[in-house]
Amino acid sequence: MAKKRANVNKNICVACGVCRLECPREAIKIHQGCYALVNEEICVGCGLCQKACPANAIEIKERI
Repeated sequence: MAKKRANVNKNICVACGVCRLECPREAIKIHQGCYALVNEEICVGCGLCQKACPANAIEIKERI
C-alpha cells in the first residue's frame, strides 16, 4: 500500500472533475455532483490531482 493519499476538503471542493480527469489510477469520483471522493485503496498519493485542482481543495497526506 502507498504511504501517501489524496485528501479532499469537501467544504471547498467545487466538483469540477478536473482531479478525476488527471488521476492516472482512476481513484477519484465525483460524489452526487457535490465533491470529489478518493478511493483510498486505489490512490497512491502521486499529487497530480492536487496540482490540477483549481479550488486547492486537495492535500496529499501520509497514511496513518
